[in-house]
Amino acid sequence: MTLEQTLPICIAGTWRLGGGERYASHYPATGEPVAWLNAASLDDVEEAVQGAHQAFLHSGWAQRKPHERAAVLYRIAELIRERGEELAQLQRQDNGKPISETRALVASAAGTFQFFASACETLEETITPSRGDFVSMSVHEPMGVVAAITPWNSPIASEAQKVAPALAAGNAVVIKPAEITPLLALQLAQICEAAGLPKGLISVLPGKGSVLGDALTQHPLIKRVSFTGGTRTGKHIAHIAADKMMPVSLELGGKSPTIVLEDADLDHAVAGVLYGIFSSSGEACIAGSRLFVARPLYAEFMQRLVAGAARLRRGAPADESTQMGPLISAAHRASVERYVALGLAEGGRLLLGGQRPAGGIFDQGYFYPPTILEGLNNSQQTCQEEIFGPVLVAMPFDSEEQLIEQANDSLYALAAGIWSRDYKRAWALGRKIQAGTVWINTYKQFSISTPFGGWRDSGLGREKGRLGILQYMEQKSLYWGMNEQPLAWAGVEARA
Repeated sequence: MTLEQTLPICIAGTWRLGGGERYASHYPATGEPVAWLNAASLDDVEEAVQGAHQAFLHSGWAQRKPHERAAVLYRIAELIRERGEELAQLQRQDNGKPISETRALVASAAGTFQFFASACETLEETITPSRGDFVSMSVHEPMGVVAAITPWNSPIASEAQKVAPALAAGNAVVIKPAEITPLLALQLAQICEAAGLPKGLISVLPGKGSVLGDALTQHPLIKRVSFTGGTRTGKHIAHIAADKMMPVSLELGGKSPTIVLEDADLDHAVAGVLYGIFSSSGEACIAGSRLFVARPLYAEFMQRLVAGAARLRRGAPADESTQMGPLISAAHRASVERYVALGLAEGGRLLLGGQRPAGGIFDQGYFYPPTILEGLNNSQQTCQEEIFGPVLVAMPFDSEEQLIEQANDSLYALAAGIWSRDYKRAWALGRKIQAGTVWINTYKQFSISTPFGGWRDSGLGREKGRLGILQYMEQKSLYWGMNEQPLAWAGVEARA
């Protein structure tokens, strides 16, 4: 791939230039273009969906035995691992994450395909308890063409979490990657084809979500949309889906509380809080962005936390030692800066950060330092709205009742963290916190085998888990009549 080259996109198995405007993918550490491509056009959307529909009907993929589909998914996992370093470096360039993190995301994508290959070939149908003279059975069948709309903060991992179960279920998939991070989705489509996925079952349509995402969601042949991104966009998709009576999976925003009780192990808690908010430069829906600390511990804990945050290594994403790279774009950094200014206007006090770093690479890319605010109360705007950056608001609490009320006082309910040596208390508190995921004495740990999703404005449905494959299937009930005599209602007697 050369910088002058315009990359083709994948439209129902055909690789060609998109019909939309030419644009660049930029490296957030320097602002320089990494690759050029043409966005997909609305005609491309139509061609991709129609082609996917034909592939679903005629490729035989949906009719293959589960272990036969699984073999292709296992091969996809192998190819991702074989190309692991190349893919990690490309994702580093595409969205500016440190290389250590992009390696982990690529490994996660491979593990996701492997997991859903296993889930596919071991998925069982159910003989349901008989309630009459019949045998009844529940089965699941693929939907058809599904759309996977993915975010810019963890492209290949997010795409794998949607594409792997959808393909395992027997569907065709149209991927709409984030406009500014299209490169890994295109690579994934190439890998799927190389692994033996029939032509037409996967497409990749880069471009504006407001145009292409809407067109996909509204298309009558799209039978499900799985979306990860902002809450406003997710609600818009949900409205369209409601008119179509179409199911959706929506993994949306968060303003997750992380809680340090007075008996917490401080070394573990400090490290966990730092990782929870400042890894990925805070560009994570599950970032632990609201910190609640027991008041007797507050001063000591904050002193240690600020010192730890100040030691975090910021720099070039290609540097093996970098812990925090740049933010995704200049516009996003400006949004983060506006929230910090708002926090100060609301009466907050800066304990750390709040100013762009300067000198060297910091003058080129979209860097922003770890920033910690205190002096705010949970009802203020800075504590209620998702910033999606390396900004932590810290608040002391006096009682568990006050803590629970404040922690749950949010439109979001995606994740939470609890730090305590008392496992019984932590368990009880974890059951009272309203969130799709609660970490106890750890944070931001994931398993593809464990369902993930949020409540309220954090989304609908669940991804991951062995039964995540069923999100992309329709359930059907079958009955076999076992009665010796004709149904009595008709008044027909059996002949001798």
